[in-house]
Amino acid sequence: MKHGKKYNESLKLVEKTKLYEVDEAISLAVKTKTAKFDETVEVHIRLGVDSRHADQQVRGAVVLPNGTGKKMRVLVIAKGDAAKAAEEVGAEFVGAEDMVARIQNEGFMDFDVVIATPDMMGLVGRLGKVLGPRGLMPNPKAGTVTPDVARAVNEAKAGKIEYRLDKTNIIHCPIGKVSFGEEKLKENFDTLLSAVVKAKPAAAKGQYVRSCVVASTMGPGIKINPNKVGGVQA
Repeated sequence: MKHGKKYNESLKLVEKTKLYEVDEAISLAVKTKTAKFDETVEVHIRLGVDSRHADQQVRGAVVLPNGTGKKMRVLVIAKGDAAKAAEEVGAEFVGAEDMVARIQNEGFMDFDVVIATPDMMGLVGRLGKVLGPRGLMPNPKAGTVTPDVARAVNEAKAGKIEYRLDKTNIIHCPIGKVSFGEEKLKENFDTLLSAVVKAKPAAAKGQYVRSCVVASTMGPGIKINPNKVGGVQA
């Protein structure tokens, strides 16, 4: 795969085989950005679990202390008082059958998070094939199926992100923008990794965090020492 001149220059700053300390890795992620836009900094964590087994799933959500740098557009599926509460705290879209029909019939997808009250999940279930592949299906573990929609909307807008394994046992998450600076990115990183480590399944055997890589959107991957993340030996 061919890369541009800026990427190759950034790559010279990174030692391919080195396992960096967290602070140094995040500093490099900021320095090796190559695009003119404000790149997102992402973390990729490979875990020593098998996502094919229900008792080894790792999934949850955490509010990053400094947010993600992205304005979240929130859709709430609710009725009555819950719908009013969602509107009062600034949810961009609120509805029930009308909103489900709009998604099904018009292909409406101008939102980043879907929150639903428990009584609406029978209705929301019709959207499984549309929302599921995009990672937008409301889920109790992520706090997006809840009677307290006002709190869920506020958390989503404050920088709440969901983490979960993909089919290759890797978690991919944003921890902010390059413009945040090293200190804020480090705070977000520590918060995410601490949550992932605490979510370790009882059935997981051997080393839990197998590898951890941080990178800006267009920059090279920087390997972090997996034994020095999450605030505990992982």
